[in-house]
Amino acid sequence: MGSKAKKRVVLPTRPAPPTVEQVLEDVQGAPPDDPVFTTLAPEDPPGPPEPPEEPEARWEQLYQESRLYVGNNLRLQRARRELGLRVEQLRQAGERLEQARAVLGQTPLPGASG
Repeated sequence: MGSKAKKRVVLPTRPAPPTVEQVLEDVQGAPPDDPVFTTLAPEDPPGPPEPPEEPEARWEQLYQESRLYVGNNLRLQRARRELGLRVEQLRQAGERLEQARAVLGQTPLPGASG
């Protein structure tokens, strides 16, 4: 029978990576509509800068952000407490399971000869 071993294909060696100067020359010589630059550009060009906000509007925004932060913080604290309780319940269930396993390990099976 013939050998089923696959022949190893020898790949050509990789070329050396370009130098920094070569990369800079390539980037600087690229046209503005080069796909590399146009695909990474934002869809819509940025518009004119927004006018400065009124101080009262900025204070209102900060107040709303603060309320949101406090609300999220309280929810996280409640979730942390609840998670702690569930971890403790799981630990206790694991202990009970381990005790039940130990009892079952000591109980002979029906019909087993000893």
